Amino acid sequence: MTVLIDCINNKSVSSIPVWFMRQAGRYLPEFRDIRSKNKDFVKLCLNPELSKDITLQPLNRFNIDAAIIFSDILLIPFALGQQLRFEKNFGPILGELRSENIIDVKNDEITKKLQPVYNLLKFTSSDPKMKNKDLIGFIGATWTLLVYMLNQKSPKKNIEVDIFNYPHLDKLINKIIETQKIHIKKQIESGASIIQIFDSWAGLLEINKYNKYIYEPTKILVEYTKSLGKNVICFPRGIKNYKEYCKFVKPSAISIDYEVDPLEIAKNINIPIQGGMNPQILLTDKENLKKEAKRYLDIFKDHPYIFNLGHGILPETDPTMVDYLVKIVKDY
Repeated sequence: MTVLIDCINNKSVSSIPVWFMRQAGRYLPEFRDIRSKNKDFVKLCLNPELSKDITLQPLNRFNIDAAIIFSDILLIPFALGQQLRFEKNFGPILGELRSENIIDVKNDEITKKLQPVYNLLKFTSSDPKMKNKDLIGFIGATWTLLVYMLNQKSPKKNIEVDIFNYPHLDKLINKIIETQKIHIKKQIESGASIIQIFDSWAGLLEINKYNKYIYEPTKILVEYTKSLGKNVICFPRGIKNYKEYCKFVKPSAISIDYEVDPLEIAKNINIPIQGGMNPQILLTDKENLKKEAKRYLDIFKDHPYIFNLGHGILPETDPTMVDYLVKIVKDY
């Protein structure tokens, strides 16, 4: 049993588990080296050997408890036939969405397109570096995928299309959920020991629409993951009410963003908590970093807690600060 799974299953742990969102990526010089030689981001995600290297890079440097696969939530729209490319300093650009074509995509076509991701999981899970560590697979939540697929780019602060009056919307949502289930199952079969669901754009939705677009689809995916015998961590970034979310969706653990009050979370939520600290703290100094890390560790000291950030590691982060942070958590 790993320290991360022990914690999620509400057991006592010998040390606080720690890993970071976007821990394999833009702040590591060894990642930038690979990236400079591989300009096409989608192709890089679909190269099992290189993505295995990138997935394991943080484990070579830091005493962390899990690797999260180097992949992207937008490989689901890609597998459904929507064009996808990433532009430097802009982010993802998706092609025109023809829902009538997407709805008819066969399951074996989806798994064929995503097979490199499953190969990555197989290669990585059998690597000696993964001994006593968790390998985290992931998907984007239904709402977040819907936003990207219809908006055709990152919405930042607002969505430029009328999602709710889109023709065949319910059919499209059902197709996304069906594809998410396939992707979860194949990741678990290939070696993922935990699944995380990223709802990156939960904060853009009005509260009166949470039920249909966030709670219900995510609950389906959580129940499905649990039925396959694996824990599922949910990260509904920017959601207005974490307590209500946990009550309805019932994830194994909840990952919190840095805009929520951790004291409120500790008081109101009884499942394991992950994350919370603002990644910008890593851009300050060691004294400030220690103070802020200790604040989260103290708040959750009587609660099953996985140390992480309230969002991904920023590209300008110094890896020595990440190492220092891991040591603070491990010495706590």
